Amino acid sequence: MSASKVEADGTIKIGDNVYYTVARRIKDFRENYGDHSIETEILSAADVVQIRAVIKDASGRIIATGTAEEVRGAGLVNKTSALENAETSAIGRCLAVFGLVGTNIASAEEMQAALEQQDYLKQNEDLIAHNA
Repeated sequence: MSASKVEADGTIKIGDNVYYTVARRIKDFRENYGDHSIETEILSAADVVQIRAVIKDASGRIIATGTAEEVRGAGLVNKTSALENAETSAIGRCLAVFGLVGTNIASAEEMQAALEQQDYLKQNEDLIAHNA
């Protein structure tokens, strides 16, 4: 299955599943839960970046959490922006746990990256096998 295109409404359809981008989840959250907050915390900023995101209601009670981990230098984005990438992923996962999802917890960005990786591996099978 090859990578799909993210639609203007912030969704991506893969098979029978619909995935929301993190930007779409944030937009929906802000439009519908103005008295709630999203907060992030850096758990580690070393070679492995770990971020925790929480959603709190108006009284400060934690409603949902999400964590993400990225390895600095792994992939193009993480060469320059591992911290930002992990924060976006943690927020997206937190919003999914909160209930702002398409048909799955994974975000459109996560699914698109996974499909692109699968396409790359498929296209380079011979080279990878040769170098193994």
